[in-house]
Amino acid sequence: MLRGSCLCGGVRYEINGPLRGVLNCHCSMCRKAHGAAFRTRASVNAADFRWVQGEALVTYYESSQGNHRGFCRVCGSPLLSRFDFDRTVYGLPFGALDDDPGRKPKLHVFAASKAPWHDITDELPQFPELPTKAP
Repeated sequence: MLRGSCLCGGVRYEINGPLRGVLNCHCSMCRKAHGAAFRTRASVNAADFRWVQGEALVTYYESSQGNHRGFCRVCGSPLLSRFDFDRTVYGLPFGALDDDPGRKPKLHVFAASKAPWHDITDELPQFPELPTKAP
């Protein structure tokens, strides 16, 4: 089991299932939503995700058509993404995890729009956009 929470501690969640597709996203929306050079994220089955506390504090913003980013309305911590095209999966930003997920990113996506002040210095594969099939 993995646990996560927001900065103010008002929202807490648990994950009882595998994380898949761990990557670093450098798109401008992820950078702006997280206030960072990129967002490390994974996919998790919605059935494996459970709010433990504070679900009523989670507010959603539709950052692009069908992509709803959930964040704590008190402290602003990004907590998950829901997708209209597939309600069985959530996007999970690693920044709110309290436990070690035991997984590391395997690639960088949207590297073509990375922050100009950030250099990607690891050896992970880089893709200019989101590949249709991850390596």
